[in-house]
Amino acid sequence: VQLEESGGKLVQPGGSLRLSCAASGDNFDDYAVGWFRQAPGKGREGLSCLSTSGYEYSDFVKGRFTMSIDDDRETVFLQLSRLTPEDTAVYYCAAVVEGDYNDCLQSYDMDIWGQGTQVTVSS
Repeated sequence: VQLEESGGKLVQPGGSLRLSCAASGDNFDDYAVGWFRQAPGKGREGLSCLSTSGYEYSDFVKGRFTMSIDDDRETVFLQLSRLTPEDTAVYYCAAVVEGDYNDCLQSYDMDIWGQGTQVTVSS
C-alpha cells in the first residue's frame, strides 16, 4: 500500500482543518493506520491510530482531533479543531500490517509512510 496525505494549509488560531490520507495499491483492511506529526526541531509524535482494537488517541489531542475512515476503507481522515500555533507541523499518515507492531501510536512501529502535508497555524 502507498499513502498520500492532503489537506494541509495555513489556518488561523482557533480554526479547524480536515486532513486526508488516501491509500493506493490496497485498502486499509489488513493494516493499522495512524496519524503523526513533526514540528520543526522536534521528534515525530503519534496523534491517533485505527486498528482492529478501534481508535486510539494520544492524551494531548483528545477532544480536539478526531480520526475517521471512509466506508471503502481507502481513505482515513483527521479532523483538527481549536488549532493553536503549537499545532504547526508536517502531518503524516503511516501504516503497518495488522498484528506486526506493538503500539500504533509509536512511529518506530510503523512501516509505510506518506510524504506529509504541512499545517501552519498563524494569524
